[in-house]
Amino acid sequence: MDFLKLFLRSISLLPSLIQGVEALYGAKSGAQKKDAALAVIGSSINVADAVSTKQIADSTKFTAGLNLIVDGVVECLNASIWSKSPAAE
Repeated sequence: MDFLKLFLRSISLLPSLIQGVEALYGAKSGAQKKDAALAVIGSSINVADAVSTKQIADSTKFTAGLNLIVDGVVECLNASIWSKSPAAE
């Protein structure tokens, strides 16, 4: 599959992935949950393969970008009604 298509598909799954990680690792720290989300998304887009085939020229910047995307999605979810449980209202 074309790397860009795979990357965009993986990014579109981030909100549900982050909610799943939150459900599984609710008691863990934010950093631990972020690491788990990054591991899953990194595996799904095969970052190691993409680096070795030169589809990712700078893996450090790519990983930093993924960190920003995950942080942004978490911020959006936390600011939305989705983060509010019915019992809390």
